[in-house]
Amino acid sequence: MSRRGRALAFVLAALIAATAAAAIADGYGARVARGYGELRPVVVAPTALEAGHAIDPRRAAGLESRRIPARFVPPGALGDAAEAIGLAPRAAIPAGSYLLASQLRPARVEGSGPPGLGRGRRPVEISVSGAEALLVAGVQPVGQRVDVVVTTEPAGSGRGHTYVAAAAVPLLALGPAVEGAVEGVAAATLGLTRRQALRLIAAESFARQLTLLPRG
Repeated sequence: MSRRGRALAFVLAALIAATAAAAIADGYGARVARGYGELRPVVVAPTALEAGHAIDPRRAAGLESRRIPARFVPPGALGDAAEAIGLAPRAAIPAGSYLLASQLRPARVEGSGPPGLGRGRRPVEISVSGAEALLVAGVQPVGQRVDVVVTTEPAGSGRGHTYVAAAAVPLLALGPAVEGAVEGVAAATLGLTRRQALRLIAAESFARQLTLLPRG
C-alpha cells in the first residue's frame, strides 16, 4: 500500500473510532440520566467562604456552576449564583462545597431603620401567594419572622426554580391585595434591607409566585 493510501486508511480508522466513542458516551449518558435523574445546576464555592462576609456580585461571579444528576443534589442547594448575592455564610464554607440555602443568612447592613425593624431595614410591601396558610396554626402571623420563597417560571422545557430570596424577615402587616390582583394573592409588608427589597421587587416582575414560609 502506498504512503498516501496508508494515510487515508489511518484517517478513516480514526473517524470510525471517534464515532464509536461518541455513541458509547451518548449511551452511557442516557443510562446515567435514567438511573440518577436529569442533570440539575448546583453552585459550588471554588474557594473557602468566610463566615459573616456578604457575597456581593463580584464574589458571586467567582462561584462555579456545575450540573449533577438530580439524585445527588443536596436539599436546598442553590441553582444560580445570583441567589447568593446579599447573603453571608452562617459559618465558614470549605472550598469545593455546594452552597445550600440553610448555610446562608441576610448580611448585616450598616445604618439605622425604624424602631423595631433592626439596623438597615425599611417596611416594603410585596404581593405574595398562600398567605392564608400562615393562619392555619391559629397564631397571629404579624410580628413573626418569615422566609420569602421565590418560584420562577419554567425555562423552555425545563422546570421552574424555587429558592429562598429573603430569610427570617419580620412580617409587619398582611392584608388583601390591590383590586384586580390574582385570586389567592395578598399584600405583605415586610421589614427588608435595601438589597432584599430590590431582589424581591425584581422577582415580582419575573417569578411565578412569591410565598411566605413561617419559620419553624
